[in-house]
Order: sequence, then structure tokens, then C-alpha cells
Amino acid sequence: MEITGKTLIKWGFKPGKWFPDAIAHANRMRSQGNDDNEIFAALQDLQPVEVLMRTNGLAYQAFIEPENDVERENVAAVHKAMDELMRVPTVKAGAIMPDACPAGTIPVGAVVATENAIHPGYHSSDICCSMAMTVLKRADDPARLLDTINEFAHFGPTKRAKHPITAPAEFLSKMESNPFTNGLEDIAWGHFTTQGDGNHFYYVGHLRSTGQLTIVSHHGSRGFGAHLYKRGMSAAYRHTLAIAPRVSKANSWLAADTREGQDYCQALQLVREWTKLNHLCLHDAIAANLGNKIEDQFWNEHNFVFQKSDGLFYHAKGATPSYAGFSPDDDGRTIIPMNMAEPILITQHADNRGALGFAPHGAGRNMSRTRFLKEYEPVIPADIDVRFYCGIPDKSELPDAYKSADQVREQIRKHELANVVDMVDPFGSIMAGDWERDAPWRKRKRQK
Repeated sequence: MEITGKTLIKWGFKPGKWFPDAIAHANRMRSQGNDDNEIFAALQDLQPVEVLMRTNGLAYQAFIEPENDVERENVAAVHKAMDELMRVPTVKAGAIMPDACPAGTIPVGAVVATENAIHPGYHSSDICCSMAMTVLKRADDPARLLDTINEFAHFGPTKRAKHPITAPAEFLSKMESNPFTNGLEDIAWGHFTTQGDGNHFYYVGHLRSTGQLTIVSHHGSRGFGAHLYKRGMSAAYRHTLAIAPRVSKANSWLAADTREGQDYCQALQLVREWTKLNHLCLHDAIAANLGNKIEDQFWNEHNFVFQKSDGLFYHAKGATPSYAGFSPDDDGRTIIPMNMAEPILITQHADNRGALGFAPHGAGRNMSRTRFLKEYEPVIPADIDVRFYCGIPDKSELPDAYKSADQVREQIRKHELANVVDMVDPFGSIMAGDWERDAPWRKRKRQK
């Protein structure tokens, strides 16, 4: 008699993704003359063991020192989130940076290292949020540079209607061969050379060491990354549900040694390549329009998944890598911004092992945007050229919304998280602004 799923259930086995393989294996054994007891014993070895959350979380390092009640409240919320993360069975180590603040599953300003696991929820939708810097030969007319950036950039949630730069055809063809990116070509093209909203910006200043005019941009992978994240979360949830059903969806993962896990890792690298192009192609076009020669250019991601030589996967949610060889194009420098009115730090790697080789990605927040706007009346800095792309200031992005830049810089120095080697002093910046105030859906609501 053929062994079926009902047979296995009758024998006490729990149905799952493993059943088709188990049924085929059981029938092969029967055709070879094995009795039911032998088949039953073999199926016990095949049955997946449920992976459980740890009862107690692993220890982790914290490089954040609160100085008042608001900061202590923020740090307590960060620790609460980290304590839960360190119970996830794939996690092997963790650290929090001086700019840490709670945001979803993993705090912004946190790093967790996992074994054979990619957690889409730990990099979230803004995959490869990153910094890029271009140093120009001539130091003249920063206001004109801001004007030019405003003409070329495209802030806000929408796609471009017209593109100043063509996306490389060879890159778009790579997307077709990966199951996680296939079909996203139109989205990747529509959002190419766009910057988004929130804390993303273009910043113009002068390199402190030479006085040269410098462009700095901050943004991620836009709609392309957001759609990859959704696909990754769906695949991770299916995988985790089969082997660890008690683990929450937010903490689900893909096994890195499976074909699906390898495809997702490759897709992350494609997003990385796209995001770097998105930064630097626009920098190049702006410099060319000005007729100002580029003398130096580099970039780094600070919201990504990095694999080290130890085989672990380091999920940095808003944390800047500060160890040699974090990427194929690492030249030993990284960029850490603070706020629109403060110098941007250029750092070299410190490779602090306790911090897992990472540094903060900025100044960070002590409270949500909504709470900040309820409790504070921030003022636009008067000594720099501040511009908002949509024309309406986003007060939640003004300097008062962020932690003390002096405090974060001091904690970077004290804990040896990175080595500051130069700075870009601010002239001005461009951000999206409060585009939602007059968003189409708000206008329709007011008309009703």
C-alpha cells in the first residue's frame, strides 16, 4: 500500500513543507523492502526540528551615554528592542551606536550579527541608505552649486517624468536574471536619480583641509529597494514559518546557504550598485554642468548587510562600517553627517571589535518626529542657505530635532568608533520639505 500524507499524520508526524520529500522517501524505502518501523525511524530523522527563541537574550555592547531624562527614556526603549533581538536564534552578537533610537524591529543605530541568516526586517525598506561625497577643484560660488543641484535633483515620493541621465542598460539587464529583482526594472528606472524625502539631503560645503567646494548626498534605494524588501520579507516569512513558527514575522529570515538565500544576497548587491550609481551619476552631471573638475569622490552605505571573513552576516540598521574591506570599493574612508548646520565628518576605520567594527551614521534622534513637533518650536538656522525642494519647510528635519552633534562626536572619539580625519563645513543644504501638507490626497480631503 502506498504511503501518503494521511499515513504520516496517522503515524504522528506534523504536516509541513517537508511532507512531499518525506512521502517520496518513505515509498522508496518501502519499494526496497523496508518495514514500517524502519520507515518510521528514518522519517524521524527527516522531520525538521522547530527553532525556538532563546529564553534569555545574548549580551551586547552599548556605546551610548544618555545625559538627561529624554535621552535616558530613548536609551531604555533602545535596550528593550535590543533585548528582544538578542533572543532571536540566528543572532550571535550585537551593538548599539551613540545615535541609536528605537524604530521598528531593530533600532536605528544598531548592528546585529547573524549566522547563516539574512533578515530583511533588519535592513528594512530603505536598503542601502548611503552617503556620497564629491570634492570639486574650484571653491567658488557655492550658491550657484545649490541652484544647479536644485535643477538636477528630484525630492519627494514620486518618480521622475523626465530623466537627466540614462540608467546603464547593462545594469537593468542584470535585474532580469534574479528572481527577487525581475519585474522591477520600471520602478528602478522611474526612481533613478531621485532622492526621496525624510532625512535625505544634498549638502554643500567646503572641505576644511583645503577649502574646496564639496557636494554630499544622502539617500537610499528608493522604490527599487522598497519592493525588494517586500519580496524578501515574504520569502523570509515562508521560510521561517516552516522551521520556527513561534518567531515573529518581523524577525523572520532566509537561510543564506539556500538558493533562495543566495538569490536574495545577490539582489542586495544589485540594489547597492543601483544606489551608488544613483548618487554618483548625478554628482558627475552637476559638476559637468558647472564646468568644475572632480578631484575626489567616494561613498559608503550605512543601512545594509555585510558579510565578514568570520562568515557572519552583519545587519547594520543606520550604522557606518568602520573596518577595512567592508566592501569591494572601500578606500578606508567613510562619511558621517550630523545635521544641516554642523560639519560632516570624514573618518577612517577604527575596527573597534566591541562595536563589531561599526560607527554611528549620524546624530540620531531622541524622540519621534511627531512628538518633537508637539513639544518644540524649531527655528531654521539663519547662518546657512537652507532650501526645501517642495517650498514648505519640514521642521522635523531642523537641527533641534537631532541629538547634540558635540555629544555624538565625543562618544565617537571616546569609544574609538572611527577616526575623524577631515570635515566639510556647511554652506547650505536641500531637503524634500513637508511635501505632505499639500499632497493630492490632503487636498481632496479638504475639498470634501
